[in-house]
Amino acid sequence: TGHSSVAAGATLGPNAQIHDAVVGESAIVGSAVVRGASIGAGAQVGPFSLLREGTELAPGAYVGAHAEVKASKIGTGTHVGHFSYIGDTVIGEGANIGAGTVTCNYDGERKNATAIGDGAFIGSGTMIVAPLKIGKGALTGAGAVVTQDVPDGARVAGVPARAIKSNASQAEQ
Repeated sequence: TGHSSVAAGATLGPNAQIHDAVVGESAIVGSAVVRGASIGAGAQVGPFSLLREGTELAPGAYVGAHAEVKASKIGTGTHVGHFSYIGDTVIGEGANIGAGTVTCNYDGERKNATAIGDGAFIGSGTMIVAPLKIGKGALTGAGAVVTQDVPDGARVAGVPARAIKSNASQAEQ
């Protein structure tokens, strides 16, 4: 409905609702709701997910089932796991956002932004308390509550998340 366009070869699942959205060539949209979003070529959106206004999925991006994405940019080849909420976030290329991840973007007064770098690995059940930045190739342990920036290549885990050493770093000591 609205000013939507669906490119050749795209697949829309049963009960998909597409409004004021763009669906790229060979993209796959399950039984999802897509409003004011753009889905790149070959990207996939799982069933029962919601893509809200201002969301852009780059080519080859993936959003699993029962996820919500609002006003965010998801990079090429990035996977957002099922049961996740991603709001006001920019995610680079080739990142993995584990199932149950939440960007905690509202502080009671305003929406805050999150940035997640290329190749980052966000463990399942991670809470990312915006505003903050998670660097390229960084990793969060499952269930982490991230309240501070995470540098490129760093590993954090715990509540609140703290830096952990990799096995390679421990072997050097």
